Amino acid sequence: MAKDYATSDKFSVMKSPLYDWHRAVSAKMADFGGWEMPIEYPKGVNGFSGGTLSEHYAVRERVGIFDVSHLGKISVSGAGAKDFVNTMVTNDLAKIAAGSAQYNLFCNHDGGVIDDLIIYEFSEDKIFIIPNAANCEQVFLDLAGKAPSQIVVKNIHQDYAVFAIQGPDSRRVIAKLGLELDLGYMEFTKIALPSFPEFGEIIICRTGYTGEFGYELLPEWDSAEKLWQVLVNEISEFDGRVCGLGARDTLRTEMGYPLHGHELSLEISPVQASVNWAVVYEKDDFVGKRALEKEKQVGPKQISRALKCEDRGIPRAGMKVLNLEGEVIGQVTSGTFSPTLKVGIALALLKPEYKVSGKVQIDVRGRLSNATIVKAPFIPSRVR
Repeated sequence: MAKDYATSDKFSVMKSPLYDWHRAVSAKMADFGGWEMPIEYPKGVNGFSGGTLSEHYAVRERVGIFDVSHLGKISVSGAGAKDFVNTMVTNDLAKIAAGSAQYNLFCNHDGGVIDDLIIYEFSEDKIFIIPNAANCEQVFLDLAGKAPSQIVVKNIHQDYAVFAIQGPDSRRVIAKLGLELDLGYMEFTKIALPSFPEFGEIIICRTGYTGEFGYELLPEWDSAEKLWQVLVNEISEFDGRVCGLGARDTLRTEMGYPLHGHELSLEISPVQASVNWAVVYEKDDFVGKRALEKEKQVGPKQISRALKCEDRGIPRAGMKVLNLEGEVIGQVTSGTFSPTLKVGIALALLKPEYKVSGKVQIDVRGRLSNATIVKAPFIPSRVR
């Protein structure tokens, strides 16, 4: 097991346990949340075509695997761990039980979003949290600073790797590992792989960030590369692809999933980001509750909407959104070319009076691109 740590040098670049493997197959690498991670594999892997488009199509049509080991890992253990964590997040952990996971928002007292994360319940006294890479340390410090004396909070960022297996054939890949799992969406187990007992027990959860049926596997850090090579070999039978974070971004944008730092931030609340479904106002209390209740009652000054271009424009984050009279009414938070729809799509913060089916314009480098406000997701979800 890799060592636990409480703090890190914010100027150092962290590396996945697969860093050398990514380099060996000529992955295009870039900084992501302080980690040097693969964006795409231009030369492909296993002799198959590579690049973001090929990787995207593989996930939608067959299967793809992602190294997302940069995601954080935090353990919270001790008597009352679940109840304590529940006071720190917006959703209600009382709605889940051991073996289930839940999407949550971790806010400050002003209702700003420090991070969005997935919380796993092993038991009421053992909680496991997966935050975003860039925010893991802040979430850890906030939890550790407020935890009662009997609760132990550990930052175990480098104890586990995280691999995502996503796409219609993902369950066939799992079967190749010797597993017959009947996990519902957002359910998990910790289990040894019958075909590969040498890896010990790994956490397997029916989660993902692509909108497709899939799993996320959390092997121990030190055995991660060997398991990864097994997955690389197994997906070749299904014409699968090793995928980078570029495809992960186009896939999540098609689903309208928020990305912290874009659709969610300290300045963009859950109310504005249209993720009120993850805020349970009926809970006795949680950090940021009063601020969010007030904003919900008054109404947000801006709200996240999905935009679909009607021409060849490709929106990007930061571009201005205008009404048909030329007035600026908002800004794109995420934008890309949708490989599935073959048009530009975006998530944008707009004045709340602009609703679904409304017509807007996006300033794409000085050229106005026509777009329609649509309901997210852009394509149907198949996670279940």
